Amino acid sequence: MERSLVLIKPDAMKRGLAGVIIARLEKRGLKIVAMKMLQMDKALAQQHYAIHKDKPFFKDLVEFITSTPIIAAVFEGDRAIEAIRQAMGATDSVKAAPGSIRGDFGLDIQQNLVHGSDSPENAEREISLFFSPKEILD
Repeated sequence: MERSLVLIKPDAMKRGLAGVIIARLEKRGLKIVAMKMLQMDKALAQQHYAIHKDKPFFKDLVEFITSTPIIAAVFEGDRAIEAIRQAMGATDSVKAAPGSIRGDFGLDIQQNLVHGSDSPENAEREISLFFSPKEILD
């Protein structure tokens, strides 16, 4: 079984879409093994988005993700990373396929509702930023 971190971002929280996003992922056959609501601080945001630290949008990304509480969750399932990324749709909501989370609800490339890990290595790193091993159900 594969695991992935999913973050339900501030724009989804403000629009009351957390339940819809969670339900879509569960309907894909993915199981929630950890979940919490939190206010991400700047230090955690910078760690999470470290791969983008030299990009011009990094500061805006950190400001956005720390602007309101978010939901962090770990989903588990067969090929979970691929399944979640397909369900989310393309990063740019305008280019995301209809039927995907971003295609149906996204507004733009930055306010794109949800984050999902892009590889098993990144999933492991990202999950460890948000959850201790004892917080994850086995």
